[in-house]
Amino acid sequence: MATYPVLEGKNAVLFERLLENARKEPAQLIPYQTSLSYDPKRDTDSTTTKMGNVPTASNIETDLEVEFLNAISKAADDVYDSLYFNKKIEVWKVHIDRVRSDGKVYAEYMQGIVSEDSNDNDPDDHSTRDVTFTIDGVAKRGWVTLPPEIKEEIDYVFRGLAQLKGDDDNGEGEAFADGDRGAGANEAVTTE
Repeated sequence: MATYPVLEGKNAVLFERLLENARKEPAQLIPYQTSLSYDPKRDTDSTTTKMGNVPTASNIETDLEVEFLNAISKAADDVYDSLYFNKKIEVWKVHIDRVRSDGKVYAEYMQGIVSEDSNDNDPDDHSTRDVTFTIDGVAKRGWVTLPPEIKEEIDYVFRGLAQLKGDDDNGEGEAFADGDRGAGANEAVTTE
């Protein structure tokens, strides 16, 4: 019996970049995402003829919406710039749990503008934003490389106790690996 790995909703995240900055900076993860809704659709109709129905279809329309905790970040400001100044924005819906054998992850790339940015500021909760994008044309599917700093931003990595120095980002620590199961000894360590 075939098995099909299930993609987890928590592992679908949205990255953005103003199109005008494509040659100046990498894409940014929108921080603290709480939900991501992606709804490509095509309206269809049919004409009844004596030989049966003949279908017609309109162009693809894509609804893309992300909710996140409002935070001081470049990504959050880019969203405002797209809305306020009608600036074209690039977005990537990335499934970090769909990984190809070369380590690249599945993504859908889109361009458009921010058409709505609803901001709630209740006194007993965090400030939240609900952003809707109007997407041009059809999303393009492909594979992207997640840089190490992005992986750490999504889920922090193990770090050791030592002070970080130079290029050392792990404090002389080493993450637990599959081969470490059952490894180690419970013996007294003697020092000389």
